[in-house]
Formats: sequence, structure tokens, C-alpha cells
Amino acid sequence: MTGAPQDRSTGELLSALSEQVSTLVRDEMRLARAEMSEAGKRYGIGAGMFGGAGLVALYGLGVLIAAAVLGLAAALDAWLAALIVAVVLFAVAGVLALVGKKNVDKAPSFPGNRVESVKADVEAAKERHV
Repeated sequence: MTGAPQDRSTGELLSALSEQVSTLVRDEMRLARAEMSEAGKRYGIGAGMFGGAGLVALYGLGVLIAAAVLGLAAALDAWLAALIVAVVLFAVAGVLALVGKKNVDKAPSFPGNRVESVKADVEAAKERHV
């Protein structure tokens, strides 16, 4: 089945096209799988590091909050100082949640670009050989 395309029959050309499209789709799927595997590893390691950093930061934040309550308690009743600090913390949490939600809503879907790439490759192969 080698030779110039003009020397091959239509059946041979269609068979070659089918084989090439199948190979292209399989290769694209292998590439997408490899990309997702690599991204998954990196996300896993990054998430673990963020988790550790978050835990240590949480302990530091707890101490800082206790210091804020004790500092306010020098000027106010202890219960009022704790209440003021709690309200401020809830306000910060609300702002962070809204900003986080906005960022998640803007995130693109990862496999979407790979699917579009495969579709474009198949269309280009059809146009060139038909």
C-alpha cells in the first residue's frame, strides 16, 4: 500500500484514511491521558504542601486570635472582646468565600481543550482526504 496517492485505488485510500484517523485519535487520547496523569501528580503534591502550610498557619492564626482577644480584654470585658474578634473573623471568612467562588467559576474545564483538538484533527483529516 505504498506509493503515490494517485496510483492507489479509492478503497486503498479510504482504508489508509481510516487507519490514520484511528491512529491519530489513539495518539491524542494517549497524550491527553499522559497530560492528565502528570497534572494529577503535580496537583496532589501541591495540595499536600498547601495542606501542611495551612495546618501550621492555622495554629499561628489561633495564637494571633487569642492575642487579639487578650489585647481587647484589657480595655473591654473579656466576653465583648471575644465577640468583636469573632465578628471580624466571620466577615473575613465571608469575603474569602466570595472571592474563592468567583475564581472557581472562572476556571476552565481541563479536558475540554483536548476534545476540541481531537475533533479538529478528525475534521482536517476528512477535508484533506475526501
